[in-house]
Amino acid sequence: MAKERFVEVYSQGLTNVEKIIVDTETGVNYILESSALTVGCGMSVLVDQDGKPVVTPME
Repeated sequence: MAKERFVEVYSQGLTNVEKIIVDTETGVNYILESSALTVGCGMSVLVDQDGKPVVTPME
């Protein structure tokens, strides 16, 4: 079976959902936010205090 490209590593909330998703090939972290109140969803690269992408080391 092939390894999944994106994995969810954190999830919070039921109505207003926030998730952190990691690209298993690059290690880049993304944040996904979804609101059932406005029926919207957004995804962005998660950055550190210097504006650089957060990267999880991949083994």
